[in-house]
Amino acid sequence: MKDLSDYRKTYDKSELLETSIPGDPINLFNRWFHEVEDFGGTEEVNAMTVATIGLDGFPKSRVVLLKKFNEEGFVFYTNYNSEKGKAITANPHICLSFFWHSMERQVIIKGIAQKTAEIISDNYFASRPDGSKLGAIVSNQSEVVPSREYLEANLKQLESDFEGIVIPRPEHWGGFLVTPLEVEFWQGRPNRLHDRIRYQAQSDFSWKIDRLSP
Repeated sequence: MKDLSDYRKTYDKSELLETSIPGDPINLFNRWFHEVEDFGGTEEVNAMTVATIGLDGFPKSRVVLLKKFNEEGFVFYTNYNSEKGKAITANPHICLSFFWHSMERQVIIKGIAQKTAEIISDNYFASRPDGSKLGAIVSNQSEVVPSREYLEANLKQLESDFEGIVIPRPEHWGGFLVTPLEVEFWQGRPNRLHDRIRYQAQSDFSWKIDRLSP
């Protein structure tokens, strides 16, 4: 067994203080997102982990790409018939998390997921490259397949079938909007005394803000 006890890092790049944060988490997320995008050196700043409770009762996490965020919440796209899609349909309480190591920052979002309106999924699907569109159609995501060659042969057939015509969005593919109920911002600090600020949604649409012990 490899001993990792000596893997240590000093966190000292920034701070997160109540005197410098907005009253809602979306504005702070927007600030952090663009700071990481502009200065953090992260290739895919929109990469996030989505954690669900599966139909087998086990939690499962996987990395997907955030495609939109605003005051309503956070949007990503997937195959609704996938393991992930079925899990969200059965239990829409999910968790999103971002870890931007270059800026020593983490954001954890607890929320409720619901399918986006069809027009939103249609518009996003239409903006994708044809290869990505066909990939969404050819893949029965999370299902067992006999081989890589099987997928590539099916894709080649689809390329022929849809040559020169508009590729429609399959009904089983679309977006999820995650409405946040709780958002925690983590900023690494020296001596492991990290800053943790938690926003919790209130019934009057305001946000309760607390500092958590690291």
